[in-house]
Amino acid sequence: MSPLANTETAPVARYMLNVPADERAQMGRNWFWLSVAALAGAGTFSVLLVLARMPAIGEMIPYADFFHTALVIHVNLSVLVWILAFAGILWSLASRRGWGLLNRAIFGAVTASTMALALTGFLPEARPLMSNYIPVLQHPVFLSGLVVFGLAVGVQVLVAMQVIVPVGERITAAGVTRFGLNCAAISVVIAIGAFVWSWLTLPTALTDELYYEMLFWGGGHVLQYTYTLLMMVCWLWLASVAGIHLMMGERVVALIFLIGLLSVFIAPVIYYAYPVTDPMHRQMFTWLMSFGGSLATFPLGVAIYFGLIQSRPDGPAGACAHAGLFSSLLLFGAGGVIGFMIEGNDVTVPAHYHGCIVGVTLALMAVGYDLLARLGYPNVNFRLARVQLWAYAGGQFLHILGLVWSGGYGVARKVAGAEQGLDSIGRIAGMGLMGIGGLISAIGGFLFILIACQAFIRMQRGSRQTGSAPGPE
Repeated sequence: MSPLANTETAPVARYMLNVPADERAQMGRNWFWLSVAALAGAGTFSVLLVLARMPAIGEMIPYADFFHTALVIHVNLSVLVWILAFAGILWSLASRRGWGLLNRAIFGAVTASTMALALTGFLPEARPLMSNYIPVLQHPVFLSGLVVFGLAVGVQVLVAMQVIVPVGERITAAGVTRFGLNCAAISVVIAIGAFVWSWLTLPTALTDELYYEMLFWGGGHVLQYTYTLLMMVCWLWLASVAGIHLMMGERVVALIFLIGLLSVFIAPVIYYAYPVTDPMHRQMFTWLMSFGGSLATFPLGVAIYFGLIQSRPDGPAGACAHAGLFSSLLLFGAGGVIGFMIEGNDVTVPAHYHGCIVGVTLALMAVGYDLLARLGYPNVNFRLARVQLWAYAGGQFLHILGLVWSGGYGVARKVAGAEQGLDSIGRIAGMGLMGIGGLISAIGGFLFILIACQAFIRMQRGSRQTGSAPGPE
């Protein structure tokens, strides 16, 4: 019998979490709807951003402060809030019972701070500062919201590390999933520690833009490992739903998570060796992100890819997971390759960043569909969900392709309208392709929100005769 035949008859490892029938499931629902709300707000601002950058259309918008303010809100909602709120679902489901009051307080603080971040864009005198990883609006409401958000998430991950069910003496697929979530939680703690270290050591005489750039540089890089670790957990989850056999056992997968976490522990070493204001501090984190990130994702991605091409998904839910997994691998891989093409401060940089972050987002979205059904929202339209995933992935692929094309012509990043210097056919074509892809992906993003809300409405209608339905508190 061939090795392939053996894998076809062997049971698929279930790298998933069971949904408990208690307050932990309700907390999972609460975090789910917060993550959806954050994505809805980010999608609204993404449409405005794309329009502001498109040839001819962008010049009709008062894009100077409008563009940068919208960009700040979009980045924070689509990355920081969306991903960490979704992580809140998984940390809630992986935990033991207890700590209910504290968990609700944490959720309330994160929700309130998210509203502060989003609404500051409509306040006067909120000056946008385009620092990398966490851009800010220089306004007390925004900065206070950011501090509260960071503190609340920090308490959340400390609680999660205390109450997550141990992996156990015998390593199982579910235990490896919990280990991966614990690795992501540890990464958040180190990122927050990096932010505090930078804040304590940075000279206050720095200009605003430079100050926040240095403040968020080290911790921002560590957060990228958090997102990557969460994506890896979701890759394994989707492989289980899609019925994919991996050519590696649970111990090897656990080792891969450990390798990903070891890269995070290099961050304190960099802080100790080089002051925050030292140019080598910045360069070391750049090298860490370029080479350290692939140590864990590459072997796991290769194993999942070969499992993907040898499998045939069974049923709409399996096909949806298959599509989410494949598209996530494609976009994350494209973003990684583009990262090695960066030579200056042009739009190739956001092409790399969009590819990687969208790869994370696609994995989270696909797991979100599976979680909807497990959290008590039946009748999820998995066929439409599959279309949504491919639309979002295809639009984003065109988006980053247009950015790479334009980057080859030297189009600057973080600008819009006439500041882009679209004075040639090549530059106009590249940014036009970026705009078309961005609008397609925005439609795909809104479709995700529509499918989630449709499942919620169906549950509410179906539960009127049987009593209360699951939903956000």
